[in-house]
Amino acid sequence: MESENSELLLVDVLAESKSGDKLIPTHSSTIQPVALMRLGLFVPTLKRKGADVDGIVIDASNELSQLEIAKAEGYQTIKITGPRLSMETDFKVWVAVILSFSKYGLSSNTIELPFSEFASMAGYPDNLKNHVLREKISESLVRLRRTAIDLSTKDRKKFNVTGLLQMGKWDVEKDVIRLQADESLWELYRYDNQVLLQMLLLRKLSNKGTAQALYTFIHSLPEKPLPLSFERIKRRLMLTSSDGQQNRTIKKAIDDLIEAGYLDASVIKKNKEWHVCIHARKKIGTDPSMLTEE
Repeated sequence: MESENSELLLVDVLAESKSGDKLIPTHSSTIQPVALMRLGLFVPTLKRKGADVDGIVIDASNELSQLEIAKAEGYQTIKITGPRLSMETDFKVWVAVILSFSKYGLSSNTIELPFSEFASMAGYPDNLKNHVLREKISESLVRLRRTAIDLSTKDRKKFNVTGLLQMGKWDVEKDVIRLQADESLWELYRYDNQVLLQMLLLRKLSNKGTAQALYTFIHSLPEKPLPLSFERIKRRLMLTSSDGQQNRTIKKAIDDLIEAGYLDASVIKKNKEWHVCIHARKKIGTDPSMLTEE
């Protein structure tokens, strides 16, 4: 993204270039910034709610420090704050937001589309497109709008507050959704900062939010990741149960990913700490010979 181009649109960084070096979001795959997938922005829905779990505060200083807006303005501290966003609902709606901008953001960072089409982009079938779903998506858009990205200098004398969505409007009579995004954050979607997630796998893991969140994390890691400690996974998933229960939850999620055909991995205990060793990852629906050795 060129710093002098203040009108760069999302479609410019999502659409396929002549060299073919850009990923394209579709109904079968979604493009996501690697940083957001590693930071734990979207997490499993908690089975039991306790104190201090309704909101999140994520230090994204290291992951987002290379944004041009951060470098140009000297921002050194970057935090993401807002409500807890679920894999089961909020991530689906976020996927629809990205796909909507890739299709309709040709000339503006503000788009409008029918609710039924937006719901389809989020993966909801026609028989669920009712008043209940409209309320569900509306509440999710509110949570996404409330997710703020706060950039500041260390002395807090200079700061900028933006978010995943600048604006979201819903016209009930026309039944259309109107969305506005901050183009200054679209640098997140440069090719070298993107990960292509499989919607088929996420749908196979329906109602398994921990496995879905773990998938987005593992898939954003380098090609040959080091063994992942359960402690690191717990921080990423923002689990709140007892330590023993968290270990069981993570092991179950790993088993779900193995059973779904995505992961070849083993769990080991090293220096009194559990780790998952990733041997291979593969694209669902491909021949086993295409398994990527890690």
